[in-house]
Amino acid sequence: MRDGSCGENPQKRQQNAHFRRQRFNANGLAERIAILLVVAVVAGISIGLLMPKVNPTVGEITGEYVATGSAAETLQSLTIDDHPSRAGYDRDSFGFRQTDDDGNGCDVREDVLARDLTDVRYVGAAGAGGSGSGAGCKVKSGTLADPYTGTTIRFTRGVKTSSAVQIDHVVALENAWQSGANQWDHTKRYRFGNDMYNLLAVDGPANQEKGSASAAYWLPTNGAYRCDYVARQIGVKAKYGLTVTTKEKRAMLSVLRACPAQAVPEK
Repeated sequence: MRDGSCGENPQKRQQNAHFRRQRFNANGLAERIAILLVVAVVAGISIGLLMPKVNPTVGEITGEYVATGSAAETLQSLTIDDHPSRAGYDRDSFGFRQTDDDGNGCDVREDVLARDLTDVRYVGAAGAGGSGSGAGCKVKSGTLADPYTGTTIRFTRGVKTSSAVQIDHVVALENAWQSGANQWDHTKRYRFGNDMYNLLAVDGPANQEKGSASAAYWLPTNGAYRCDYVARQIGVKAKYGLTVTTKEKRAMLSVLRACPAQAVPEK
């Protein structure tokens, strides 16, 4: 018995092949269109998210810099200075760790560690294991729930270990200098440099990464803490009459937009 296709008309076979090519081309065209549509949608979403941050004008139009709440209101009261200068800056002029405001015999680093760490043990403390705050003020060990990274750090005092936890000026000293502290007298600079309202115990590497950056250039990797971080910066700047740049203010407003109930910390 012969295969029925052997007797198929050559012209008909040619027509069938032509139709198959057309169907393949049509399917290929539909796939290409679908891919282009997906690419266009993804590109549109990306542009919509990035443009407000890249172009300040777009950010203003889209409401990127609109925020409510007491922290945002306090921010609006700060003076803008878009021409800061670090000329004459000297970190030592702020006297960090050169005072003992509470008279306990220790500098402000020890005071901040004692405040921000849990399970604190003190150097030379009486009792088993050296626990008890009444026996001294130099922190020997403790646990930090780091606000900047969201990690837990076991602090142990030592030449090679103490730097794991550092004390950060939330408004950096250099930023403060450029924001008005260059006009202060010695007493006010020392007060600012050792004000526990502006000091936090934090992850050492994160503090080094931040350096002297304002909110325009650095924010904690722990997104859950960003509103509190920006609010504290605003509180410090309001307390000391410091200025902000336009870029810094916009960065703060972008953060506060996500937390309309955010208040400036009281202490």
